[in-house]
Amino acid sequence: MAKTIRNQLPAPPSFTALPAALRPKLQLEGAVEAGFAAGSALSWLHALACDEHPIGSLWRQRLALSNAAALMPLLGRSEDEAGLRDAVFFSGSESDPGPAGQVLLAWRRLVERETHRVDGWWLSASAVLRLSVDQAMHDIYAVAERIAKGEANAISAAAEIVAVSMKFRPDAELLAIWLADAMLAYRLKWPRPVPLLAREIRRKDLRAAPDHLDGSGRWLLTCSLAYARAAARASDLHVDLSRRAQRLVDIGPKMRAKHADEVMFILMMEDAQTARSATDAMSERAARRLFERLEALGAVRELTGRATFRLYGL
Repeated sequence: MAKTIRNQLPAPPSFTALPAALRPKLQLEGAVEAGFAAGSALSWLHALACDEHPIGSLWRQRLALSNAAALMPLLGRSEDEAGLRDAVFFSGSESDPGPAGQVLLAWRRLVERETHRVDGWWLSASAVLRLSVDQAMHDIYAVAERIAKGEANAISAAAEIVAVSMKFRPDAELLAIWLADAMLAYRLKWPRPVPLLAREIRRKDLRAAPDHLDGSGRWLLTCSLAYARAAARASDLHVDLSRRAQRLVDIGPKMRAKHADEVMFILMMEDAQTARSATDAMSERAARRLFERLEALGAVRELTGRATFRLYGL
């Protein structure tokens, strides 16, 4: 009998986390020092953002999840990452996941976008954030396209679009943050945006952002520090996910179930999977056994802590 040829999982990249010397200090004296910290951190992140390994998709999805959870207080909601994941995963593709789930979907849409498509920003952002398109919104997107084609550095461009958004639509705080990460990725020529800003910004920071347009306030410093901290967190997450992915690669040859390679490849790319959604090529029962075996070997985690409706991921 011919021996089945196994598909080898791609080994994860060996990037290292942002060095301590490049991590932002708790207190920086001015915008120049903060800008240097942000520039250094984002330069380190550049290789991760441009890498084409499948782990990059998982990395962006996990960042989308953590950034969406950080935005819940702006909506007066209390959902954490697990609650947001449940809201989206168990609502189905045709169902409304609710206000909190819509925020996660918006940030998932952000990381799925091709960065260079600037002309589609206003349609995409308005749709996923469920915002009415009025004259103020048209003004914001007109400015966004101008900034995108300007000469300001990436951090300044991201800071400016937040200031403009908050000036014209102060009720659309999520839009300002969404556009900032899209702008940053566009100016840095990343293939797809990386969610960074939401987890490091407070509501009072956003409300003060329009002062930046008059040349006053501390918004540029605040935004720079936020991106410096976010880049450090993102690099740490990438290293952790790569370590987990390497464990999956190492134990892959031990998995003899048919289509196990396909399921493990999906786990390397996606935030979470159920036994039912893992793959059409494997029965739910077989997928459940595979996940339990992978969990026992320390290659995946069960993400909910529940006995039923379980979710698995790296």
